[in-house]
Amino acid sequence: MNEITETQNNRENIAISQSVAILIDGNNIERSVHSESNDTNTMLNFDILIPKLLVNRGLSRLVYFREGKHISNKLQERLHNFYHGSVRPCHKSADIPLSINAIQVADKVDTIIIMSGDSDYIELVRHLKSEGVRVEIAAVVSTTSRLIIEEADHFHEITKEDWFTLPSKKVSKRHNNMQNIKSNTSK
Repeated sequence: MNEITETQNNRENIAISQSVAILIDGNNIERSVHSESNDTNTMLNFDILIPKLLVNRGLSRLVYFREGKHISNKLQERLHNFYHGSVRPCHKSADIPLSINAIQVADKVDTIIIMSGDSDYIELVRHLKSEGVRVEIAAVVSTTSRLIIEEADHFHEITKEDWFTLPSKKVSKRHNNMQNIKSNTSK
């Protein structure tokens, strides 16, 4: 018993100085979360998820790749203000821009966390590992390729604790209309 306590104390004295890049395939993760929650108003809670992924490591870069031109200004501001992150619009799929960025930052970080369950990233994962980079995948397990989970050094499961659901605009309007009807009938 004393040996276990001593081991725990020794671990507390170890300083971890790994730098991490988190690269997010926004469309893939959004679709996965929407599929798992059965609600398109569900969004990732980065304030919970990012610290969970880092586990006492330093965040070097955070890039959110999103297909299309319409990207939420609130998301851009939040990622920039809280994590010095950036949002990059992609012409089509995020696969190629994310892969290029991963290769560009590979020699500047110890670990790259790819937030996507897409099997299209398997060759990227293999390449990064061959360059000595630790590669982790963070995704919703039910929509993640088994191959990419096996290929990665570590898999972080994104669960319902990592997202929140915004109130539906339709429900809010309906609720407001019902409130107005009630107040008008009580007069």
